[in-house]
Amino acid sequence: MPLLKSESLQIFKIQEFRMFVAARFFLTLAIQMQFSTIYLQVYYEHAREELILGLIGLTEAVPFIITSFFSGHYADLLPKRKIILSGIGVLLAGALFLYLNAAPQLHLFGNLGIAALFSIVFLFGITRSFLAASMAPFLSQIVPRGLYTHSATWNSTSWHTGAILGPVVAGLIYGYHNALNAQWCHLSEVVFFALALFFILRIKNPGAPEIKEGKENILQSMKVGLNFVFKNKMVLSAISLDLFAVLFGGAVALIPSFTDKILHLGPEAYGLLRTAPAVGAVLMSLVMVFYPPSKKAGLALLWSVAAFGLFTILFALSTNYWLAFTMLLLTGAFDNVSVVVRHSILQLMTPDNMRGRVSAINSVFIGSSNEIGAFESGVAARIMTLVPSIIFGGGMTILVVLGINKINPKLKQLDITRIK
Repeated sequence: MPLLKSESLQIFKIQEFRMFVAARFFLTLAIQMQFSTIYLQVYYEHAREELILGLIGLTEAVPFIITSFFSGHYADLLPKRKIILSGIGVLLAGALFLYLNAAPQLHLFGNLGIAALFSIVFLFGITRSFLAASMAPFLSQIVPRGLYTHSATWNSTSWHTGAILGPVVAGLIYGYHNALNAQWCHLSEVVFFALALFFILRIKNPGAPEIKEGKENILQSMKVGLNFVFKNKMVLSAISLDLFAVLFGGAVALIPSFTDKILHLGPEAYGLLRTAPAVGAVLMSLVMVFYPPSKKAGLALLWSVAAFGLFTILFALSTNYWLAFTMLLLTGAFDNVSVVVRHSILQLMTPDNMRGRVSAINSVFIGSSNEIGAFESGVAARIMTLVPSIIFGGGMTILVVLGINKINPKLKQLDITRIK
């Protein structure tokens, strides 16, 4: 046990990794707080309707998917640190705009209402595609190869810690301050984005380009990345599992409605419930620090996604607040196992000169599935009603696990310690 602890903490001797993890935390905190506030504003100030909540996800997913087809090319072509700094700068400007729009005493924009919220979501979709294509490859350039699995675990821990605090803080401020006034939520986001920017500036590694300019055009670059993913069964299976799990099992977008209509509670209760999956993820990260899912990575991946589907179903059947919280906590715990295994597979199996493109393709599959999954959840809730739609999603997730296991039976034998 002491040896494992020493190995897992060794990575913090790298100063640039510490700066990256700090930036990741504040960036996630700001993003999660911003989206939680937007969901609450849309639901409580404009329309108490599940389909509208789903449209938030679709509004982000469409520009994200379109932009991701070329963001990976530029992530391999340009210094990654510069891309990340530019992306955070855009998000900072967006948060400042939301604050000015929500502050009635300023009257700068005359309060543009729901249009302002959806505009920022659309802009975020574009920006996130560049951040998603750059962050993971940048991390790979500042840590040694032998520490990739530990870096994935601590990176995931940092992300989920920010994801825990973001919705809680947003829910508390929005629910208790000035009769549901969102301006202080957005002002807090400005501060957190600025801190993320500060820590990235502390990193001196520029995130060197992986390909020479002019060597291949953008269409050729996209084709190379897609060919790699679809020809590598392990990479494709890992991505597909997370894709369909999040697509069908993502009940997070419906939590405002579930809190209101099933649990009969207000927005202040939403924050803690929304953060439950991230709490579970952090707890599982602590377990994985000492027992990383390496030798039985494939088996851990399959079982964790199946458990995610099961606890999604049990969440749908919960009528008690703390039972619902526990079920969501467990979905986050098992989802984090799949996240760490998938990131380790991508880092270890992807050639250095294709990391940006493969990260972008992974983001199209996984990142957009969160938002499209939110839209799917909203549509399913409109058709089936709220609880049956969540049960349907969890059931489909379990069926996907069975299908991937049948298509690629070698996945359950995967040992990532043997990947050269």
